[in-house]
Amino acid sequence: MKMKASVPSVNGDDHLNRVFHALSDPTRRAIVQRLSQSSGTVTALAEPFEMSLNAVSKHLKTLENAQLITRENIGRTSVCSLNSEALQNASEWILQYTDFWNEVLDSLETHLDIEAEADAMNAENTQDRTS
Repeated sequence: MKMKASVPSVNGDDHLNRVFHALSDPTRRAIVQRLSQSSGTVTALAEPFEMSLNAVSKHLKTLENAQLITRENIGRTSVCSLNSEALQNASEWILQYTDFWNEVLDSLETHLDIEAEADAMNAENTQDRTS
């Protein structure tokens, strides 16, 4: 039930830090959600938000620095697309801890079941003695 001990990669940690930082903001998460459906121009991505195009561009730059999105310039238009590989890497990191906590909670459940059975047996024995 121990976590696998490994020497973390400095570059990997830096990338994960950038991914989780980028995803910590609700606007950026909404942009990622939108891009999971299809690519979009910066203008189209900015449309649902009550903020300047410059502010949305800053959010996009953060997502781009985390390698969550790619930007392609077509003439004067920037088209953004989701890079699902970066999300997959973050998901795999989270999965390690999901597996760990599932094991811990399964062990706790087993322990509590044993305790409940022991309590039930003690209650029966006590009732038999008082009858």
